[in-house]
Amino acid sequence: MQMISFENDYTTGTHPKILQRLAESNLEPTSGYGMDPYCASARDKIREACGRPGAEVQFLVGGTQANAVVIASMLHNYEGVVAAETGHINVHEAGAIEATGHKVLTLPGHMGKIDVGELSSFLQKFYQDDSQEHMVFPGMVYLSHPTEYGTLYSKEELEAIGEVCREYGMALFLDGARLGYGLMSLESSLSLADIARICDAFYIGGTKVGALCGEAVVFPKNNMPKHFLTMVKQHGALLAKGRLLGIQFDALFTDGLYFEVSRHAIEMAEKLKAVLKEKGCTFYLESPTNQQFILLENSQLERLNKHVKFSVWEKPDPGHTIIRLVTSWSTKVEDVERLREIL
Repeated sequence: MQMISFENDYTTGTHPKILQRLAESNLEPTSGYGMDPYCASARDKIREACGRPGAEVQFLVGGTQANAVVIASMLHNYEGVVAAETGHINVHEAGAIEATGHKVLTLPGHMGKIDVGELSSFLQKFYQDDSQEHMVFPGMVYLSHPTEYGTLYSKEELEAIGEVCREYGMALFLDGARLGYGLMSLESSLSLADIARICDAFYIGGTKVGALCGEAVVFPKNNMPKHFLTMVKQHGALLAKGRLLGIQFDALFTDGLYFEVSRHAIEMAEKLKAVLKEKGCTFYLESPTNQQFILLENSQLERLNKHVKFSVWEKPDPGHTIIRLVTSWSTKVEDVERLREIL
């Protein structure tokens, strides 16, 4: 029996409409480094979707590069970035942020999320400490939406964190690698316009939401750091054939494709959840997005591993393992039905 994959949301290539646009424009000569008509068109469409006509948009090749460059370019050399201890930049980016010279300052993660009260308390204590000049100053708050655990910030939570950031003169940066799946979740209370209004910087993920590669970094308040493109190049994240990123985002933001493919992944995730509940699986947490986490005995894990590709997340004890099953823009109903048969 052929294996089925729920391993992640970037196992397949790219949406056929994007592939078609890439093929159609393949032999057309354009300027490099994002200075082409396709990048210009994509920027305009993203500005319109965000409700921010003056927003500055730059296209980078991947999520780790986007996180590292945005954080390094927005912070002073004596500042660090505050994140949940489970945050992507703290756990799954191989020290990329620290490699830029900026420390990740961690707070407890509550199913992946930062608590605004704990953030406020942390900052109060820092600025009451007489030894603060010997410490790393908190200069930014990093969030991801959805989080590493497929959970979401509500509009009220994001606004409250934004208020604390403004109180302390800090930037609020949102990692949107899976932003489309968060926005299209049945439990989402945030729109793209809300995020652009509240955050100082964020990015719209393409790699995990139907593109071959690429992330669109948005500075919604005419606040892009000086010489940002130079910083991108210094960090090895500038693509000479920048049109490849522009074409993809231009396609994603034409006729609502970005939201359409994201909605499809959520629909498949809801079907997946129904199958897992039907088969009596134990959920580690309730995720309203395309990432689902279940708890398995190790013997069950071994059997499932013969038929299904998934991600091993963590081991709460020697006899059990938490695994992650992920749907995407390319997940088919047949994949979910096959999983039902296997279970």
